[in-house]
Amino acid sequence: MDKSLKSKLPLLLTFCLFTNFLPASDSLLCSAFALEKYYKVARYDTDGRTGSNGRSGRNGSSGENQNIFVDGSPINLDLSGKGGEDGEDGERGYRPNCGNQPDKVSHDLNAPNGGNGGSGGRGGDGGNGGSITVYYTNLADLRNIFVRTIGGEGGRGGRGGNGTSGCKCQRRKWEVQTCEGTPATPNYKCTNKVYRCSDGNHGGDGSDGRDGSKGSLGNLSIVKSEEPLADDNPTMNLTISELTKPFNLSKNKWNLRQGAIYLLAPGSAIADNYREFEQRLEEAFQIVWQETESITSFANQAITLNLTDSKQVKVTFSEDLWIDGSSKSEANLTTFTINHAILKKDVTRLAVAEFADTGQNLNLKIVDLAAKSDAINTQFRLKFRAQDSLYGFSGYKTEYEGDIPNEFVTRDYNRFTLALGKLKIPNEALRPGVNVEIEVVVTRSLGERSAKQTIRWQGVVRKPRREI
Repeated sequence: MDKSLKSKLPLLLTFCLFTNFLPASDSLLCSAFALEKYYKVARYDTDGRTGSNGRSGRNGSSGENQNIFVDGSPINLDLSGKGGEDGEDGERGYRPNCGNQPDKVSHDLNAPNGGNGGSGGRGGDGGNGGSITVYYTNLADLRNIFVRTIGGEGGRGGRGGNGTSGCKCQRRKWEVQTCEGTPATPNYKCTNKVYRCSDGNHGGDGSDGRDGSKGSLGNLSIVKSEEPLADDNPTMNLTISELTKPFNLSKNKWNLRQGAIYLLAPGSAIADNYREFEQRLEEAFQIVWQETESITSFANQAITLNLTDSKQVKVTFSEDLWIDGSSKSEANLTTFTINHAILKKDVTRLAVAEFADTGQNLNLKIVDLAAKSDAINTQFRLKFRAQDSLYGFSGYKTEYEGDIPNEFVTRDYNRFTLALGKLKIPNEALRPGVNVEIEVVVTRSLGERSAKQTIRWQGVVRKPRREI
């Protein structure tokens, strides 16, 4: 289509809305123009719609878990899971609106495409077989228990819907004559151009839904006891303030064995692995607060406790809290003594306090604003760059890069002094008037946790103060 005509499309379409008030010839012109535009863009506006996807099938329900006490009497149980539902088929694609092909238009045409079919729904998973816990006094009595704990079959996936056919062109090609200039003059010239119509594409078929998974077999647990087991309570999520008094953790310890079908009546269907109760584990836990800062500053910090099969209490503190402490277990009570507690945000609050002296006496002093350095291990790595302005050097040169040995670091409470003049730095870089760039990477660690802080400082080596 001519670019000038494209720019006028909105105006022409608006004008065509009033064809009832135009002469017949003008109304016909508008109708032809609207039809041409409609069919040209029909590929985008009137393609066949995609059919709806099929609904997924519901999962089958699992078999009921049961606890039973055996005394030698026959028992027959079916704890099988239910099958999953089939997924629904996808809907067939919708047919396109083919309409009438415009005649003698000055551009190629594409007929509308057919609609795609909807995808089939996924089949529901089969339910798992129920598990059974057997309490007994004589293991041979289990041979009188017939149990089926088969998992339910998965539902079949729905089939994808069929796509629909695209529209066919009523005319495959045509010629349109275009003339330029004034008739009956030498500059009048006419040319014929061939245009074509392409059939619409067939809509794609929807994909088939996936079949659901088969449910698993149920499991067997056996307990040599006439009394039911108490519930487990092996894990607790608490705060530090709550744990200043004892909290009880408990766990039923099991041994994993094989050959469940040989314990039960012939023909039983159950998973081969089974659990045999070994013992009941119980342990109390309490925190002993030895940190000098009040526990109220850390009261809401979270702690997770977990009682292991070895009757040890595993303690996990919040990521926002660094702890230095130790645990001790005695008489079914585990106490965890907290010697130092530091919030993570206070670990990396170091800053330059002073850059003083020259030559071998040059030092950099760094202060711990959180005042926690008596508990935290601190190491320093230095990058020292110098620029001697007296000789007009324009750039900085790296004179030292590496760890600062411990013998060149002293700590007075929460103030560190780094003896830079003792490092292998050329004397010329330590003279008064030298501009320096210093980068110190501080590694702070406590227990298994560590963090890094980078401190950058820029200044000039100054003459030492004269003592009066």
